[in-house]
Amino acid sequence: MTDKSGTARPDGLTITSAPVDGVSVITVRGEIDHHTGGALSDALSLPEGAAASRMVVNLSGVTFMDSSGINILIAARNAADGAGGWLRLAGPTESVLRTLQLVGLDEIINCYPTLRDALNA
Repeated sequence: MTDKSGTARPDGLTITSAPVDGVSVITVRGEIDHHTGGALSDALSLPEGAAASRMVVNLSGVTFMDSSGINILIAARNAADGAGGWLRLAGPTESVLRTLQLVGLDEIINCYPTLRDALNA
């Protein structure tokens, strides 16, 4: 997988996007909070009138996520569903997975232990 685009921010959040077998893989590294969430929201936004979108968000490099990240993932999932696509989460770190489980997000967005598992589901 090669990076199609990438954004490195001074606050340490890095987001890259690359297509894999027709699926947009968004890889996130760093902390997702109210200071950095805008970049993630932009990366997950579907263009107006977009066709079905299939996305996997690779969270294996995320060390912290607060409610801002939860809200962004919910909005992205709703947009993908509305366009006839889907959103999956891959490889969350232990602390991020715990956050997802505490709020029940793992019950509404499919979450997989690895990127390959998410792509093959």
